[in-house]
Amino acid sequence: MVISSDLLQNKKILLGVTGSIAIYKSLELIRLLTKAGADVRVVMSEAAKKFVTPLTFETLSANKVLDEQSESWSSDHNHIKTTQWADLFVIAPCSANTIAKLANAIADNMLLQCALAYSGKKIIAPSANTNMLANPITQGNLKMLAIANYEIISTQTKELACKSVGEGAMAEPVEIFWHIAKELLKEDFWQDRRVIVTGGGTVEKIDDVRYISNFSSGKMASALATALFCKGADVNLIATKFDTDLPKAMHKIDVASSQEMQEFVTDSIRIAKKGKLSKPSLITDKPIELIQKQPYLFMAAAVSDYIPAFVQNGKLKKEMLGTSWNLELKQNTDILKSIDKNGIKVIGFKAEMDANSAKENATLLLTNKGVDAVCLNLLANDKSFGTDDNEIEFLTKNSSVTLPRADKLSLSFQILDNAKEL
Repeated sequence: MVISSDLLQNKKILLGVTGSIAIYKSLELIRLLTKAGADVRVVMSEAAKKFVTPLTFETLSANKVLDEQSESWSSDHNHIKTTQWADLFVIAPCSANTIAKLANAIADNMLLQCALAYSGKKIIAPSANTNMLANPITQGNLKMLAIANYEIISTQTKELACKSVGEGAMAEPVEIFWHIAKELLKEDFWQDRRVIVTGGGTVEKIDDVRYISNFSSGKMASALATALFCKGADVNLIATKFDTDLPKAMHKIDVASSQEMQEFVTDSIRIAKKGKLSKPSLITDKPIELIQKQPYLFMAAAVSDYIPAFVQNGKLKKEMLGTSWNLELKQNTDILKSIDKNGIKVIGFKAEMDANSAKENATLLLTNKGVDAVCLNLLANDKSFGTDDNEIEFLTKNSSVTLPRADKLSLSFQILDNAKEL
């Protein structure tokens, strides 16, 4: 996934690093954040310096490190002014010792003083030995932090520094990056809204070893789902192919055939339309149905128009088929046309190669398939598939907006801005 250089432009992030071997991952996290346009400052505990020197962090962040020795009250380089400067405070890695002190409001080092002084939401990425993390007191501390305006990024199971394999390794830098982006870019319109995105070319079996498909890479759908994740949506990506480095916290369903895709899309729409029930109110003993934000469906998948009429078991032998083979196909179910669109906003995608008829064909989708908008993608040739950038024309019954060529993640944010107006 290509991350645009202005994704986090003008965002100010204070990164705290503690004494953990996982601190080397923080260097990659800084690289990701600064490449995305963020301004990063680092605060170090004294234990952190045993693993990486302040100079290394200063070189990558282009900012002076805040620690016990560098704190100054004649400038803004102190734990009060620095925390007032930051839009977000992230601690990665966060050791078990730091977790315990955070949960008890202990501020006996510079990083902990920053945590106590920072009034906004804080994100921590724990890193600890399996037994230290599983210790009931550590688990209790994490629960305490979860209700005290901390977001805790799950650890992962892998070989740890102690050579044992288990839970406790810090999340990968790109996963922490997406959690940071989500906190900084979330938007009220999309936050907690249920959104379904489909992507990739469906795979239709001929026999157990052969299939027909198309060149769709699924990158546009992955970018759309990632943009929605960053906006705070409850997104469900249903696809045959996925781009690299997607947020692990994003819900994904891997499918192959158009039938599988239709089943999961239909079920997801049904779930998305369900309202949530609140607890009984003070004026009635019956649960009150809460107002649910209207769900969205972005149908970016390239569903096969035709599928094999008869799927064979096993492998068809060329000796049995002969020197020529006529494969019988039948017209496939049109998922976009057949789904129930009541109560849900639907945006279709249309790939065309003929510039003369492209817009007319895309506009027909608005009426023929009852969608609210169409994203027209004019392909130059077969090499247009799988590229990292794109250009889209966003069409509705009353308007046409050209979204200029950009990387697919940036383009996705533009699509979402137009989709809000439907």
